[in-house]
Amino acid sequence: MAPSSCFLLTAVLALATWQAIASDPSPLQDFCVADNSSRVLVNGFACKDPKDVKAEDFFLAAKLDMPRDTKMNKVGSNVTLINVMRIPGLNTLGISLARIDYAPLGENPPHTHPRATEILTVLEGTLYVGFVTSNPENKFLSKVLNKGDVFVFPEGLIHFQFNPNPYKPVVAVAALSSQNPGAITIANAVFGSKPMISDDVLAKAFQVDKMTVDWLQAQFWADNHN
Repeated sequence: MAPSSCFLLTAVLALATWQAIASDPSPLQDFCVADNSSRVLVNGFACKDPKDVKAEDFFLAAKLDMPRDTKMNKVGSNVTLINVMRIPGLNTLGISLARIDYAPLGENPPHTHPRATEILTVLEGTLYVGFVTSNPENKFLSKVLNKGDVFVFPEGLIHFQFNPNPYKPVVAVAALSSQNPGAITIANAVFGSKPMISDDVLAKAFQVDKMTVDWLQAQFWADNHN
């Protein structure tokens, strides 16, 4: 085999091996109900003994048919996330669910899910949604969704939802491709971190004066998840 062909084959095999290692492994059993009492540290949760598993491990009386309070924060939205912390049976299954309520002119502000793609459908009302692609393009893709419409937010990309109606609330349901998708709300993370990021750093990054940064850092950055 010629040296160039040998090198190409080695590179292809290395790439394939890297991709296999980088992917989440498929479940090797029917389920792995989270054992929240275990002291074993793993990427996720240790499994409960299958002999001790009950139907309740896969169930939650979440009352997702009931409206949520959207006046609890300044952004006017309420995200009810059903993940592995609430249903232990979701452990290793790679899926979670959220009901999102929006007040009139309320929004789920720009945020990311570091571990999940999101697919959202509007149950009642109209939403203006969008996401921004990664550097260097930072292309903004947006759409107005009506009742029954579906939109996908790719994993890790900054996205938002906004209710443009000043009189009517909106309800949506989202599925996420992780048992624990995580959420990083951009404004909260940047201006509400603990301890605070230096105002010199943020003033330089946003090209504003430090007084503006200090004012933003002094705001109350509430979480809209429960």
